[in-house]
Amino acid sequence: MEQPAVRADARRNRARLLEVAAEAFAAGGLTVPLDEIARRAGVGPGTLYRHFPTREALFEAVVQERLQRLVDAARTRHDAEHAGDALFEFMELLVAEAGPKKDLVDALTGAGVDVRARLAATAAELRTQVRRLLVRAQLAHHVRADVTVADLMALISGILRSHHAVDQPDHADPARALAVVRDGMRAATPH
Repeated sequence: MEQPAVRADARRNRARLLEVAAEAFAAGGLTVPLDEIARRAGVGPGTLYRHFPTREALFEAVVQERLQRLVDAARTRHDAEHAGDALFEFMELLVAEAGPKKDLVDALTGAGVDVRARLAATAAELRTQVRRLLVRAQLAHHVRADVTVADLMALISGILRSHHAVDQPDHADPARALAVVRDGMRAATPH
């Protein structure tokens, strides 16, 4: 009888560690001490290391969860009535979700982060879903035909990086930068 309670407790501890680590990594990137994450989660360091033996394993689990939510959000937009709006709404969501979260920006832009295979696979799936949204918007003539997924991801990465350049006196406003990108991507309307 005690075994299921132990597993439930372990699941709760793992979920709490992921929640606290997500907040900590979002605010400070990978520099947050693991002992501090364990303390904030209300568990001992041993519990943290039992679930996540390395900083990279914890970071990977946090980012994996965030990336999967973005993949799922992109998928839900595939059947939207207006393909262009679906793409632009997802771009807004991506910037809103990733912008304030330094760990996700690091993972998406590859800024010194060793991305493991599982995380790389989910990031690749995100690109596939973005490509599907882009192609669908292009086929509906809502987005310029010459925009590639590489162009789009580079533009989004630039917006995300500028969001973290708040210590720069001339940092860009992510919402305004996204509006400029969106306007530049729209297909020309016939006169």
